Amino acid sequence: MRKELDLGTDTLERYQTYIEDLYSETASLQKKEFVSKTGWKDFVPVVDDDTTRFLQLILQMKQPQNILEIGTSIGFSTTSMALTAREYGGTITTIEFDPIAAAQAKINFIRSGVDSTIKILEGDACQIVPGFSDASFDFIFQDVDKQLYPSLLKDCIRILKPGGVFAADDALFPVMDLDSKWDDQVEPVGEFNHIVANSKELRSTLLPIGDGMIVAVKK
Repeated sequence: MRKELDLGTDTLERYQTYIEDLYSETASLQKKEFVSKTGWKDFVPVVDDDTTRFLQLILQMKQPQNILEIGTSIGFSTTSMALTAREYGGTITTIEFDPIAAAQAKINFIRSGVDSTIKILEGDACQIVPGFSDASFDFIFQDVDKQLYPSLLKDCIRILKPGGVFAADDALFPVMDLDSKWDDQVEPVGEFNHIVANSKELRSTLLPIGDGMIVAVKK
């Protein structure tokens, strides 16, 4: 009989270390290296390496032509996806509110040789996303200010093609021991998770990848 898994902090850290070591030699892009090259400090919101591997895997399987990312930051997740998307001719539109982060992202896209695969839009996602036409995208990845998650969802579903994939990062914020600076992000994520889980337009699951990834397919 298999022993019940012990999911204490020490065990989870061992799991994470093992996984990262396993992929350390084959990864085409890693968070630590990417951030260090930019000169930005590690507190910049950037997705974890296991999250990027998952995104690349989804893109390789689905091969979406039109990809939307909401929340570019300095472009780590964007670049990771672009490295896969360019293999089959996919393109990425990414939205960033902070002009300083957007400027750094552009530099990183050029440095990584993926700038021709990416179009970056600077501005408020709450103003930009409603302007997209229905069923515009095959894949949407959301990693923006968590307070915007619930308000953006309706439009994200509208602009996602039937059979398209929607993914949102940091879905486990409601059960994580976070620094107090993230307090205003927790409740919106909880509300968002509940809406997605009970949506009649989506089939979804929440995966314990990185800080939690909720993944859905539009019916």
